[in-house]
Amino acid sequence: MRASQDQLIRPGGRRRVFAAALLAVALAFTSACTDGDGGKPSSWQGGSESPAPKATATISEPATDAKDVPASTGITFTTKDAVETAVELKDAADKAVEGTLTADGKTWLPAGALEYGTRYTATVTATGDDGRPATATSTFTTMAKPGNQVRVSSFLGDNQVVGVGMPLIVKFSRAIPEDYRDDVQRRMTVTSTPAQGGIWHWVSPTEIRYRPKEFWKANSKVSYRVQAGGLPMGDGWYGRADLTVDIKIGAAVVMTVDNKTKRMTVTRNGAAVKTIPVSLGKKSTPSSSGTMVVIEKLRKTVFDTMEELGPEEGYRTKIDFAQRLTWGGEFIHAAPWSEGQQGSTNVSHGCVNVSMANGEWLFKNTQIGDPITVKGTERKLQNGNGWTDWNMSWDEYVKGSALPYEPPADPDTSPTPDAGTPTPTPTA
Repeated sequence: MRASQDQLIRPGGRRRVFAAALLAVALAFTSACTDGDGGKPSSWQGGSESPAPKATATISEPATDAKDVPASTGITFTTKDAVETAVELKDAADKAVEGTLTADGKTWLPAGALEYGTRYTATVTATGDDGRPATATSTFTTMAKPGNQVRVSSFLGDNQVVGVGMPLIVKFSRAIPEDYRDDVQRRMTVTSTPAQGGIWHWVSPTEIRYRPKEFWKANSKVSYRVQAGGLPMGDGWYGRADLTVDIKIGAAVVMTVDNKTKRMTVTRNGAAVKTIPVSLGKKSTPSSSGTMVVIEKLRKTVFDTMEELGPEEGYRTKIDFAQRLTWGGEFIHAAPWSEGQQGSTNVSHGCVNVSMANGEWLFKNTQIGDPITVKGTERKLQNGNGWTDWNMSWDEYVKGSALPYEPPADPDTSPTPDAGTPTPTPTA
C-alpha cells in the first residue's frame, strides 16, 4: 500500500529533502500510471469522479441532425427524476427563441413559426433533487419555405366586443383532412379571464368553432391563437402564418321568446329589463324553435323573396332594425304593419316581428353574439342554419372535437361587474 503524503513529509532537515525527492518520484510515476482499480486515478491526487446526476433528459423530436423539419416543430422530450426542467432553443447565431411548454409538460412550443431553412439547437436541462443538472441536445435544420400554404382567418377582429353566445370562428382556405385535425387543434389555444372551460368543434373540413360549456361570463377578456405557421396540414400543404385575436365579451344580454305568450323577455346580467310583444311565423312559415345567436345587424335593409317564392308569395319590403338569426332568413326586425297582431297572433314569414320602438331599443341594446331562444313553435331549428352552436348539448358539441375535452385547471368563479350598455361593433 502506498504511503500517504503525511507519512512522507515530516519536519526535519535532510529527512525533509529526502521526503520531497521521494514525493517527486512518486508524482512522476503516478502521472503516467494508474492503480489497479479499473484504471481510475488515485483519490489522494484529487482525481475522484463526481457521481452521475440523478435526473435524466432525452429529446425525441426533432431528432439530432434532422433535415427538412417543419417550421412549426415543437421540442418533444422526456425527463426522469427531475424536479426542475428548462428548455432552450437557439438559432445558428446563438439567439434564443421564445416559447412555452404545452399543458401536458411534454412539448415545448416556440412562440411563433421558426425561420425556414435555418439550423437550430435545442437543449433540455433536467435537475434532480440532488441539484445536479443533466442535459440533452438536438441540432436540426428546418425545411425550405413550402409552395403550398393554407391561409387561416378569423371571423372576429382584435378588440371587438361581442355577446355571451358568440362562438370563436376560424376558417381554413383548404379542407383539413381528418388525420391532421388533431395536430391542428393542438396548436389552437384559448385563454379567457376569468377562466372558462370550452372546446373546439369542427363544423366542416374548412371551419372550426369554439364555445365554452356555458355562455361566456359577462365582461370577460378572451384571446385565441392558432400556431399554424409551417404546420403540416396534409397532402404537402402547410399553414401560412400564425393567427392571434383578442376580443372582449360584453354584458350578458339574453333574449327568450315564448310562442305561447307571444312575448320576448330580455335579461341583462341575469335581471329582466324588458318584455316585448312579438308576432312569430304563421303556420305555413313557422319560426324555428331553438337557441340562435345574432349573426349580423342591419339598420336598414330590403327583404326580397321574389326569386325564391315567386310573384304570388314573394315580396320586396324595406326593413328597419334587422338582426339576422339564421342563414335561411329568420330575423328579429321592426314590423310596423303587424303591430296590431304582436302579442296575440303569428303573421310573419318566420321572423320575430316587433314594433318600431321596440326594434330600435333592441338594436341599441344588443350586439353580435347575443343569444336568443325561441320556444314552442311548430318547427325545430336545424343545426347549421346559423350559428347554432348553443342549440347542441355539451356532449354533442364535444363529439365534434378531434381531441378530448379537458376542463380548466383552476376555473375562476368570481363575479364580473357590469360594464354598461354594449354597442354594436363591426365584424372583422
